[in-house]
Amino acid sequence: QVQLVESGGGLVQAGGSLRLSCAASGRTFSTYYMGWFRQAPGKEREFVVRISWSGGSTYYADSVKGRFTISRDNAKNTVYLQMNSLKPEDTAVYYCAAGTRAAIRPQSYDYWGQGTQVAVSS
Repeated sequence: QVQLVESGGGLVQAGGSLRLSCAASGRTFSTYYMGWFRQAPGKEREFVVRISWSGGSTYYADSVKGRFTISRDNAKNTVYLQMNSLKPEDTAVYYCAAGTRAAIRPQSYDYWGQGTQVAVSS
């Protein structure tokens, strides 16, 4: 069992930056792939990025490539999402998720956090 808690969301102007954190409980955090997803009002949950258990492999959605960076610290049971050059279209609730496979479909992830709101003003 893994419990996930996101933090770091907020309101920022376009072009600004935010850093999201996802703290995990459980001794097996380091064995999970971790992903970030987002969901805007009226839209489906969208894959943003994932990272392998070791942190050695990452995969980004085209919409955030070059602007967002995922990292993890297994000693702290935490995964991070550094978001730079934010755009109004990045506005959404951001969720972290844990799973046992390298996947981009939400259905492939087993554990989810409660989400943190990110709002980008123009």
